[in-house]
Parts: sequence; C-alpha cells; structure tokens
Amino acid sequence: MSTYALTDSWTMTRRELAHWARQPVQVVVSLVFPVMLLLMFGYLIGGGRGVEGSYIDYLVPGMLALTMAFGLEGTMIAVTQDLNKGVIDRFRTMPMANGAVLVGRSAADMLQSALALTVMMAVGYALGWRVDGDLGAFLGAVGLLLLFRFAMLWIGIHLALVAGKPEMVQAVQILVWPIGFLSNALAHPGSMPDWLGTAVEWNPMSRTATAVRDLFAGTGTEHVGAAVVWPLVLLGVFFPLAVRRFGRLSK
Repeated sequence: MSTYALTDSWTMTRRELAHWARQPVQVVVSLVFPVMLLLMFGYLIGGGRGVEGSYIDYLVPGMLALTMAFGLEGTMIAVTQDLNKGVIDRFRTMPMANGAVLVGRSAADMLQSALALTVMMAVGYALGWRVDGDLGAFLGAVGLLLLFRFAMLWIGIHLALVAGKPEMVQAVQILVWPIGFLSNALAHPGSMPDWLGTAVEWNPMSRTATAVRDLFAGTGTEHVGAAVVWPLVLLGVFFPLAVRRFGRLSK
C-alpha cells in the first residue's frame, strides 16, 4: 500500500474514532455484552461437559475467539448508513485512494477489538483464568485472535456493501450466531454427536480457539498453522470482494 493510501486510510480511521467520542454508549455496550456472556456461561450455564481440567481455563479463550466474531453489527450499520446518507459518494468524489474509507473503518474497529480483548482477559483473570505460557506464546495468542477479527471484519464490510441498507444488517447479522455457537468456544466437540463434533472442529473459529487455548496454556503450537491459514483464506476472498464492490458504487 502506498504512502498516499496509508495517509488516506489514517484520515478515515480518525474520522471513525471521532464517532466514538460522540457515541460512547455504543462503545460501552460492545464491551459489556461479551463480558455478560462470559459471566453467564461461566456461572449460570457452564458445566464443562467433556472438558478436562478447569472449565474457566477452557471457556475464557473460547469466549475471546467468540468475541472476535461477534460485534460486527456496529461496523455493518456504520457502512450502510454512510452509503444511504451519501457520505461514501462524497468521499469517492475526492482525490482519495480507493478503499481508504473501508480500511479506516476496519482500523478503528480493530482498536476497539483490542480494547475488548483487554477487558475480557481482565474479567477472565478475575474469574480465576491464568496464562501458563510464556510471553511469546501470549502475544502469539493475541495475534491470532486479532487476525481472526480482521478477517471477520472484512466479511462484515463486504456483506454490508451487499446489503446496502441498515435494516438489512440484522438479517445478515443473524448468520453470525450459528457460526459462533457451532464451534468449540463453549463446549468440547467430544461431548457432541460425532457428525456435529466433526463440523465443529472444521469451523475456523474452533481452529482459532484451540490454538489460543494451547498457547495460553503453554502446551504447544500444533494448531497454530490452521488458525493462521483460515483467516488468511477468508481475507484473500472477502478483502478484494469488498474493495471491488466499493469501487463499483455509483458516484
């Protein structure tokens, strides 16, 4: 990416960050919701059937992965609102790198995602979760989570450009829930029927959650490769699709 494109993307990132100051409630809700899920599954619903050892040690990394998949609604609504208000059309008439608006949006969302990870890990620590891996393994786990989030963001941006209207976002967002819960984030595949456990293990989120658990626990890097490949494949598909769709919007 050229310096010109990076400068434009940073300008769009600052625009999105300015929206945070004007809409703090939306940011707070996006941070509180995954914490509520963690507390609910950790204390009210969680049983850890099929999980060896502490369920909290299993649950927290899974919830971190789940958090990286959820919360795309804000990004999708922001993109569709800009489309319908003509904001994107105005940006496209300016001497700006193609896709800088989308990159800026994704960069701002990644900052919020990093904040959400920090909050979730702090709550997990308060619940008794501990990291047994070294610093390199810890940073690797965080990197895998953010890579997965980045891939999910571009899926959301592409779907928002396809949906076109804010009222269509809810219908698209519903699709995220089955993908999120059809994973090993909350339950071990061994506790499921064989056919369902197989499908769960192939879920990209499950690959990330498994690799992250191993890294946090310091038990190996066997699953890291798959956790890297899946998000890169998703990015390779949806990033160019989103940029191409954006480029074809009428001026």
